[in-house]
Amino acid sequence: MTKTYILEDLDCAHCAAKIEEAVAKLEGVTKSSVALLTQKLVVEIADAKAGKLTKEVKRIVEKIEPDVTVTEK
Repeated sequence: MTKTYILEDLDCAHCAAKIEEAVAKLEGVTKSSVALLTQKLVVEIADAKAGKLTKEVKRIVEKIEPDVTVTEK
């Protein structure tokens, strides 16, 4: 399953890389990719783990870049 998130106001390449790396380490995630120019995070995850993903993504983004707003596309 693929989920896409909009990372509104993300403008730091270093922070984008940190978010991508942290999300990739979540249980069930097979791929995580942040596109800074489009402010999108695309995550591939096992269906069984997808329920908690949004909450975990928001927690990670808030910790790394508190001014970024996360919305599921």
